[in-house]
Amino acid sequence: MEYSHDVIVIGGGAAGLTAAGGCALFGLKVALIEKGAMGGECLNNGCVPSKALIASARRAAEAREEKRLGVQLAAPQVDWMGVHGHIHAAIAAIAPHDSQERFEEMGCEVLRDHATLRDRHTVEVAGRKLTAPRIVIATGSEPFVPPIEGIDSVPYLTNENLFELTEQPRHLVIIGGGVIGMEMGQSFRRLGSEVTIINPGPLMGRDDPDSVAVVQAQMEREGVRFVDGKAAKVAGSSGTITVTTDGGETLTGSHLLVAVGRKARTSGYGLEELGIELGRNGIKVDARRRTSIKNIYAIGDCREGPRLTHVSGYEGSNVVLEIATGLPTKVDWKALPWCTYTDPEVAQIGMTEAEAREKHGEAVTVVREDFDHNDRAVSEGEIAGHMKLVMKGKKVIGASIVGHNAGELLLPLTQAITGKSSSFALGGAVIAYPTRSEITKALAFKTWEPTVFGSLPKSYARFVSKLRKLF
Repeated sequence: MEYSHDVIVIGGGAAGLTAAGGCALFGLKVALIEKGAMGGECLNNGCVPSKALIASARRAAEAREEKRLGVQLAAPQVDWMGVHGHIHAAIAAIAPHDSQERFEEMGCEVLRDHATLRDRHTVEVAGRKLTAPRIVIATGSEPFVPPIEGIDSVPYLTNENLFELTEQPRHLVIIGGGVIGMEMGQSFRRLGSEVTIINPGPLMGRDDPDSVAVVQAQMEREGVRFVDGKAAKVAGSSGTITVTTDGGETLTGSHLLVAVGRKARTSGYGLEELGIELGRNGIKVDARRRTSIKNIYAIGDCREGPRLTHVSGYEGSNVVLEIATGLPTKVDWKALPWCTYTDPEVAQIGMTEAEAREKHGEAVTVVREDFDHNDRAVSEGEIAGHMKLVMKGKKVIGASIVGHNAGELLLPLTQAITGKSSSFALGGAVIAYPTRSEITKALAFKTWEPTVFGSLPKSYARFVSKLRKLF
């Protein structure tokens, strides 16, 4: 069969751009298909705008503390359209990195239309039939809207339209206490909105409960209200929306944000007609990210598995190497990191304490250090939080961190979990003083302290001392 391309990539988000750009840089002939905005969810209505909003909210929070560390600040005056402008300026500044022009310069043929798979080697787009020995599906995900009674009759927000608001919510009611709900809840509260978060189970359920408790306490101090329960019914119209929980509590706000998770975007691409196997929430793939049709890959949010931008990039890179070199590559999640950008931040890598104990039982030990013992944290007045190392023997298998800039402390732990470093090496590292990363060294050393200063080393030290007295 004569092919029109070496590889066809469907989707111009983090996963698809990594795959398409990498294959093009290897000199392969690439077709990149994206009907919507280039850059996908992360650039346009995910990571970038949310972190821009968080930055504005943090500035307001600092001013609201008034006198702190001996410095008096004026109370904040929030200009919502100024915040809106900052958000969209951040998107515009980053957009050229993900643009059609950039990927065309790399050598990709970029087609801005809907793609439909016709057979295992053929994709139809804009009236053309493209063929390639390898196809990569990277169609992403979209907000999941649960079947709440009345939800279709009221105006509601998701992350896809939240950042288009031209007026600040007076009272934002959020259904969902996951990453989006917590980040946005704290941010809007700091900017002056009243905020209520409704959640049926543990907040940020995939994170360590001790870490989440620190964040919840901080948000409650800032005025965020948490309601335990499931949203059972919604009613109202623009400016006045009422949510009734399954416990009978009624809450009324000016705006409603639905933030209960995401669903894979898989319909309308010809996947089922072709026989590509789907799971509960996404395309089924193996460790190499191959679908049930082995020359077709699925990467990023459209497949079953973790939904994080850095995961999409990682999978895109793996697929590039496999397609370009012919050598199989497999995903490895044992050192998977993520961070929730609340204040304080919550960062996790590898197993939580609960996951480790469930899998390894009594073999697990946990060591903990609070930031109030870290000199940099104390000097900056940012002592809230802690770090936990989850150990199996002397090997780090997970870490949970909550604190100021917690996500910045994950990198050395990645090395330790993957075996490229060790807790012993971390404990003996020379680290600039004063830095927050000293907490990692302190914890790593704590895991070895009983061994280093145990009975055998003490006996040896006494023996050496006696020898020195003789000579």
